[in-house]
Amino acid sequence: MQYEERFSKRLIQLRMQKGVSAREMSLSIGQNASYINNIETGKALPSMNGFFYICEYLNISPQEFFNETAEAPQKVRELAEKASALPQQQIEHLAALANDLLENLK
Repeated sequence: MQYEERFSKRLIQLRMQKGVSAREMSLSIGQNASYINNIETGKALPSMNGFFYICEYLNISPQEFFNETAEAPQKVRELAEKASALPQQQIEHLAALANDLLENLK
């Protein structure tokens, strides 16, 4: 799969997780109504500045955008932020829970 197609598919996945339309997202980042649709259909790619606005809107880093193994990077970030405020013992419980969940996926 070419990088343009992978970029488009990832954008669609992340936008849908946020629960917004392509039009709504386009307007929210200060672009014309068809901006995101054009990227998702492969008609255009964003500028570097546009890409950063997209990431900011999705509340993810550029690294998280390209990490295709992370299905919901914004939720992972939220979880990490909340976990960082927990006492050590609760963090250990949370880590054990995560390990159990991963074992059940196998």
